[in-house]
This record gives sequence, structure tokens and C-alpha cells, in this order.
Amino acid sequence: MAKKKQDEPPKGAPAWTTTFSDLMNLLLCFFVLLFSMSTVDAEKFEQVAASLASSFSVLSGGGSAIGEGVLISSGVSQLSDLDVYFTSMGKNEEGDTTTDEKTKFEQEALDESEQMAEQIEEMIKNSGIEEEVEIDFNSHYVLLTLNGAFLFDSGSAQIKEDSLLLMDKIGLIIEMYPDRLVEIEGHTDNVPISNSHFRNNNELSTARALAVLEYYVAQGIDPVKLKSSGRGEYVPIADNSTAEGRARNRRVEVKIYNSYSDY
Repeated sequence: MAKKKQDEPPKGAPAWTTTFSDLMNLLLCFFVLLFSMSTVDAEKFEQVAASLASSFSVLSGGGSAIGEGVLISSGVSQLSDLDVYFTSMGKNEEGDTTTDEKTKFEQEALDESEQMAEQIEEMIKNSGIEEEVEIDFNSHYVLLTLNGAFLFDSGSAQIKEDSLLLMDKIGLIIEMYPDRLVEIEGHTDNVPISNSHFRNNNELSTARALAVLEYYVAQGIDPVKLKSSGRGEYVPIADNSTAEGRARNRRVEVKIYNSYSDY
């Protein structure tokens, strides 16, 4: 008697293995992401975990857990900014610490400049030269702006006799900070110069700054801590179209750096 032929099993893998494979791939990607993160923000992690959970229809309603997206199917949402969340989760604490330290450094530098400015302002008032000196500061230095017309005659780089008392008092201020760099800058207006000594405003402003530097060196201030430069007409602080503005632009700036500056 012939044996009954057995039915052949269905070809291919069972259908449930496809779903199971997709699940395993998702879990693998999820744990690879976790492993690659040096520090995980707890709040963002919960948001992303909620999103992944919603993609498996675990959350009631199957809504989007992060941001706004386009609903594709029940419990699955396409998030345009998901990469932003993963990127922000991967940031480590070192970056935040560096930023905090930089901010703290800048604030301490600014505080020192402010303290220096207050000391210098008090000395300027006591010396009676506040009409000829403007004072300002930033996180790098204290800025003293001297009236160019008070220091020099028009088209000249020779310091006027009448201004030597002012120069001496500024020198006393510089001596208060013996370990700080002092930068002297000459500036002019935009009116072209035409005389036998200087070809242009760059040369005039450079010569004036150098004259101030050499005066202080002659007064005994260490030349190592001094430097000078001329900026010509190219860094105005006022409108060159008016006589008042041009007068303000003809100036000498003395920058006294704080201890935080690397010059």
C-alpha cells in the first residue's frame, strides 16, 4: 500500500520573523546610540525614549513625543528635527565647562579693567585734567583718549610745551601699573596733510604716537612695556564732516592693558 505523501511546508521564513527582525534592528540602533553618547541629558533622553516607544504603539493614542511631524501611521511620526535632539544629547560636559570658564575669565578681566578705570578716574579728577582726558574700558584695557589739538600744533609731531604737565600726570598713571603693557596710538582726521615733514596722515599719526612714547621713556618708564603705532584717519570716533567731529578724531589714545590680556 502506497504511503500518503506529506504536505510540503510553506516556502520561505515564517511571516513573524520579518517583524521580529525589524524590532531587533531598531533595538540595536537604539543601544548603539546610547553607547556612543558620552553624556546623556536626562530630559532629552526621556523625550527620545518616549518617541521610540510611540513608534511601537506603546503610548496611548500613538502621538508624537518630540517636536512636530507628519503622522504616517498609527503611533509612528516622522520628525524633521529628530537629528537635532540626538546631536544635543551627545554633547558632553566638557564643552559646557569650557564655555563657563571662558565666560568667568572674561568677566574677571572686565572687573579688573573696571577697577583700574575707577582708580585712574579718581587720579585724573584729583589732577584737574578731566577736561583733556576721556576714559573708557573693556575686558582688555583701560582707554585714555587725549585731545590731539592740546598736545600738538596742526601738522606737527612735536609735543607742545603747554601740554607737558598733562603728559607728566598721565605718566604717573602709567607708573601705577609697572607690569602692564601700555599701547600708544596716534589718530588724525581725514583732511589730507601737505607739508615737507609728512607725506600723509599715517606718517603724522605714527610720528605723534612715537613722540609720546619717547617722552615717557625719557621720563624713566621702561620701554619694554611701551609700544606705539599710527592709525591715520582710518579709526574715527566722530563724524569727519563737521569741525567738532574732526577735532575729536585728532587724538592720541593710551591703552593700559589689564593682567588678563595676552597682548
